[in-house]
Amino acid sequence: MACFLVPAAEAIVTAIAAKVMKSNKKQPETVKVQLSGTDIETAEKLSFSRKLKWLSNLLWGGSALLAFEHIWHGEVVPWFPFITAAGDPAGTAQMLNEMATVGVAMAGLVTAVWIGIIAVASAAEKKAIKRPLNDSGAQ
Repeated sequence: MACFLVPAAEAIVTAIAAKVMKSNKKQPETVKVQLSGTDIETAEKLSFSRKLKWLSNLLWGGSALLAFEHIWHGEVVPWFPFITAAGDPAGTAQMLNEMATVGVAMAGLVTAVWIGIIAVASAAEKKAIKRPLNDSGAQ
């Protein structure tokens, strides 16, 4: 019914946090990577604000897809109260229960997947920093 509102709320919070972090960022963190021989190349590390933006995008995409599904099934309508379950007290209780169980679980799962993505990205960054390129330009 309204389970998409929980990931949408998290998306709003993460989008604001990412913008605040990006505006407070002074200089991008750079790392010097030594290529074969004496060549040294500078690479920019991924900032946390950029990684947080990834979470925001994942949450917005999932929320939009779920909102479309609820519109398709007539659970969300373009007139007040917009969510059909909010029209009566029994429906409201069921809607809040669904938001607390399904919505929180979906937001948690998306966040857990994001943490996995961050772990893979961090491992790839560390591997790239530790391992210099060979003469042909490949790792």
